[in-house]
Amino acid sequence: MTFVSDPDLHELRPCLIRLAYRMLGSVADAEDVVQDAYSRWLMVDRASVQEPAAFLRVVVTRLCLNQLKSARLRRESYIGTWLPEPIFDPEDGNPADDITLPLMIALERLSPLERAAFLLHDVFGMDFPEVAQAIDRSPAACRQLASRARVHVRRERSRFIVSKEHGLKIAAAFFAASRSGDMSALRTMLADDVTASADGGGKVSATLTPLVGIEAVLKRHAEMAAMFARSPSRLLRYAVIDGLPGFITIEPGNVMQVTALHIHDDQVLTIYVMRNPDKLKRVSS
Repeated sequence: MTFVSDPDLHELRPCLIRLAYRMLGSVADAEDVVQDAYSRWLMVDRASVQEPAAFLRVVVTRLCLNQLKSARLRRESYIGTWLPEPIFDPEDGNPADDITLPLMIALERLSPLERAAFLLHDVFGMDFPEVAQAIDRSPAACRQLASRARVHVRRERSRFIVSKEHGLKIAAAFFAASRSGDMSALRTMLADDVTASADGGGKVSATLTPLVGIEAVLKRHAEMAAMFARSPSRLLRYAVIDGLPGFITIEPGNVMQVTALHIHDDQVLTIYVMRNPDKLKRVSS
């Protein structure tokens, strides 16, 4: 998608893309929404708009709310576990906000209006009158929406964040143990209540329901170890994925996979595996 150049608004695009992605969980959908918002900006009477940034945030939010209605219907018929499309933190290691993959999943449990109010106010710093304009509710209603959302996502926001260097070191150890079949080493890395979720989107093989508990996760990795012995997993690179350490691989069958690890006290709490090729088109090999 080519974003039409505008010297006054070009610098706003990254923030608008982040907002749309946090609302929709899809980079492609986020880019389409921002392009649509920009097209509307080109048709508006510029003299009537005092703040182009505020205008575009409002338009992007409303477009996302409209799209969420159809997105929810699609996800109700989704095959297996739905995970958001992975995005990667900048090379400088400083993410644009503190939203992580667990929080993205927590946001999925909110209503569209709760999600919008929380993101606009708590993450993107908009005041409630501006939020009210964006979602067509009163400021008081927006405060209530954001408050309800905060209760649901508080446990996940900025929770158990490890440094980039330490996280990637654990990711490397996890990759080595899981691919070599060293179940003893892998056991020491996993929390007792670890869970593992995989998104294949019905396009490639993936566990349809999350694995819960260390024994279930170890059993699955022991089964995969035999497969890796015949057809090794090929590591492309380590990366920070939606705030979490992980790695990108080519798996047996030439399937690209992105694995992200939620870590606390040097133990893996959750394993997120993205295998759906539709959500990995932007991952360079």
